[in-house]
Amino acid sequence: MNPVSETWRCIVRSPGVRGGNPIVEKTRIAVHDVIGLLQNGETIETVRTNCFPELTRSQIYERLAYYEDHRGEIDLLVARQMSAPSP
Repeated sequence: MNPVSETWRCIVRSPGVRGGNPIVEKTRIAVHDVIGLLQNGETIETVRTNCFPELTRSQIYERLAYYEDHRGEIDLLVARQMSAPSP
């Protein structure tokens, strides 16, 4: 896996995994998955306990920090995910 940058130690891009979008290292959880949930009313605690129990609080906070530096990219990914038809 290739790091997105040295600043984001647990966020990587891996070709063929989630379309090459930024994910939590060693998972298939995309940054935009976490941000989308938070934008739709989940809290950090409910994301951690109900949605992605394998994530730590610090990993969720790192996703938020990444989002602050990459807001345009992540907002676009969240919008695409929300507009995609349900299977």
